[in-house]
Amino acid sequence: MLIPVHKTAKFTTYSLSQHKILLSAIATIIDSDFSWSSHHQCRFLHHSHTLPKTHLTNRSALDYQSILKTFITRRAIQPGRQLHAHLCVIGFGYDTILGTKLVDLYCSCNYLSNAHQLFDKIPKRNVFLWNVLIRGYAWNGPYNAAVSLYYQMLDHGVVPDNFTFPFVLKACSNLSAIDVGRDVHEHVVRTGWETDVFVGAALVDMYAKCGKVGDARQVFDKIPERDVVMWNSMLAAYSQNGHPEECLVLCGEMASCKVRPTVATLVTTISSAADMAAGPQGRELHGYSWRQGFEFQDKVKTALVDMYAKSGSVKVARNLFDMLMEKRVVSWNAMITGYAMHGYAMEALDLFKKMSCETCPDHITFVGVLSACNHGGLLDKGKELFDLMIHEYKITPTVQHYSSMVDLIGHYGRLEEAYNMINEMTIRPDSAIWGALLNSCKMHGDVELGELALEKLIELEPEEAGNYVIMSNIYAQAGKWEGVAKIRELMTNKKLKKDVACSWIEVNNKAHAFLSGDTSHPMCDEIDEELKRIEKLMNEAGYVPNVAPVFHDVDDDEKMKMVCRHSERLAIAFGLISTPPKSKLLITKNLRVCEDCHVAIKFISKITDREIVFRDVNRYHHFKDGLCSCGDYW
Repeated sequence: MLIPVHKTAKFTTYSLSQHKILLSAIATIIDSDFSWSSHHQCRFLHHSHTLPKTHLTNRSALDYQSILKTFITRRAIQPGRQLHAHLCVIGFGYDTILGTKLVDLYCSCNYLSNAHQLFDKIPKRNVFLWNVLIRGYAWNGPYNAAVSLYYQMLDHGVVPDNFTFPFVLKACSNLSAIDVGRDVHEHVVRTGWETDVFVGAALVDMYAKCGKVGDARQVFDKIPERDVVMWNSMLAAYSQNGHPEECLVLCGEMASCKVRPTVATLVTTISSAADMAAGPQGRELHGYSWRQGFEFQDKVKTALVDMYAKSGSVKVARNLFDMLMEKRVVSWNAMITGYAMHGYAMEALDLFKKMSCETCPDHITFVGVLSACNHGGLLDKGKELFDLMIHEYKITPTVQHYSSMVDLIGHYGRLEEAYNMINEMTIRPDSAIWGALLNSCKMHGDVELGELALEKLIELEPEEAGNYVIMSNIYAQAGKWEGVAKIRELMTNKKLKKDVACSWIEVNNKAHAFLSGDTSHPMCDEIDEELKRIEKLMNEAGYVPNVAPVFHDVDDDEKMKMVCRHSERLAIAFGLISTPPKSKLLITKNLRVCEDCHVAIKFISKITDREIVFRDVNRYHHFKDGLCSCGDYW
């Protein structure tokens, strides 16, 4: 049986052996790893032009398909184009089956315009051919071309299948085109593919990328038999949209359903544990990963490095980092950033030096090292690295790089220099940059520049109460109580409320949260007794409360009572009475630790012989033997 050819083709019948001459020449090229030398081109063209035009038998058609499949696998565009030319010469350039393979080859090599031109010339287009070109645009862009093709496909009366929908939904994901995605979803339901796992996973991903996690979960719940890809899609939907707790819960459900995890499963869930700084859950996932046989997977180890660093166990993170068989850029970045957030500036810079000898740093690397300089107060080194990034590595600074530099320069009291850097930026400064300047103004009591920074912040995030509070504190430090009243009136008019300080500690895998002055905990009386005991020992050791951080127009006695019942002190007192002696405490707070509590925790660490790891909104502090890892610079 002969394969149909384009109706304009003219040919003469010859034996199959003559086609084998050409196929043999192509096989030689394949064996030589596609070194498409002039010799090979001449040999190919010689056989192409001297071979007589002929019918294709089933056998010869399969040979051409096999060769094209090899070209696609190896992305060999040049020999593929030569074969395309030959097929046109013998009249089979627009054959549906071979043409589909050629379109696939052009798409795989990102020659989308060539693929589309060939697609337009193929007279008989089946669903497979449409899928190939839609997939090409969905993967390589422009993504709206994939959506446009999808609607053209419907206009031509071609019914989409369970490959079409995932491709076009991927394009919708890349475009964040929720309205088109919902339209495609309706078509999925009408054609009966809603319970297909591949289509379902694509719908979950599309809704997740568009920020519609609830819709993604509804799709997920309707799939009766979920494979690991489906589970991974939903886990990623939670993780990427700021729902780490739900991600961890779903991972537990997945394990209970006896679905074997993949590397993607573990990386996603471990990352969620990292986002929560959830040490116990992270350690549980670590053990689970090893029991499932992933102890040699570097991607999983890198996720664990990040998780342990964010959960306060930087030494464990470094041990895992050293165990990596292959250190990729993301691995170096995880460890450097981990050191930076813990204030271990010299360790971060030493690791950066080693990294530079083995691989090329990227923009995230420099976010880490500049953050390390910022947390370590290394102004000259920070400036040196900022210049190195721009001039040697040709990396254009982002707002994250500028934010670290403005914070570092401003921290040193060079507020005018920090302000000039903002004005010289090639990109628009965001709230993080103006916020860094505002914090520096608070630190050094610059009312005028603080007012300017607040004005910019109000333009960018008018509902962020924290900015008003900082400006109020700047006024209070300067004794300008009329300014404090003005800010309070402004917040009242805008119906803004100051963020409530909250600290929490995990004991026996249960989180205990405390607000400032909190009396709601079941062990409130015991906590109060422990606070009194600690304060007595602290006073004997020379501690004097610093009431400067209390920006209220009240007498000093009242300020002392307020400062001594800050949320972190309540959490620490609870930890001291709820854990064995000398065990480490890990405290987390949603705001920045105040100056007095920082001094107090240093005293507590010494008189109780405890290591206290404290994570505030900016960084980690490691308190031990009366000292802090930050060196009192934060």
